[in-house]
Amino acid sequence: MLIDSHCHLDRIDLAPYQNDFATFMAEVNNCQIEHLLAIAIDLESYPHMLSLVSGYPQISVTVGVHPNVQDGKDPTVDELIALGQFDKVIGIGETGLDYFRSEGGTAWQQQRFRNHISAAKILKKPLIIHTRDAKKDTLRILQEENAFEVGGIIHCFTEDWEFAQSALDLNFYISFSGIVTFKNAKEIKDVAKKVPADRFLIETDSPYLAPVPYRGKPNYPTYVRHVAEHIAELRGTSFNHIANQSTENFRKLFKGTSQNLEKILG
Repeated sequence: MLIDSHCHLDRIDLAPYQNDFATFMAEVNNCQIEHLLAIAIDLESYPHMLSLVSGYPQISVTVGVHPNVQDGKDPTVDELIALGQFDKVIGIGETGLDYFRSEGGTAWQQQRFRNHISAAKILKKPLIIHTRDAKKDTLRILQEENAFEVGGIIHCFTEDWEFAQSALDLNFYISFSGIVTFKNAKEIKDVAKKVPADRFLIETDSPYLAPVPYRGKPNYPTYVRHVAEHIAELRGTSFNHIANQSTENFRKLFKGTSQNLEKILG
């Protein structure tokens, strides 16, 4: 069985599924995907995402505001706590730092990041971290805010082994997306080979970053198998081993965050 640890279900293209979410979920089940973690990126679309997945116990969610979002509401710690206390919510984020598209100062991004860490620590739920062109500040803030108390995931990992080691020391897991299947992703492949077996996860980040052989096309959680297969090849092991290990790692990270999750994953 597989788990997609990071997907944006409210943004995928349902046209191939008769524009019907239930039809899409039937395909997910057929592909033996045990659980999906639907990731929030802003507060404005959060109610729709929650409504979309509310009838599916095999889907958990996070709450948070992506570092690239500037037009929507910037949440306070209290607002994140209020939204994150429900059983369906097992993590806080997607949060972090992204200087790639940043214009002007970055102080507002850093304060938003700190707010998410504070809320996660109060709720005792792991963080979902996005970082791009900001690895030094990302690690510094995680250290300063004692984020190791809850840990979490460095999602869609795109950094080097040195960064991975620092993240692992801070109680974070490393999650690999379809990028690891790209031919030129040599540093990421190297990390996928080295990361301890009990500290990696797999994801799609769908509808973005489809793995080979679908690169450049819309991405779906059903493609998470291709990520697992490629990591198995890199690590010289079987697909079943990677699928089972990543599922066990997900279970361990989110243990105690949700009664529903405990029922689904045991």
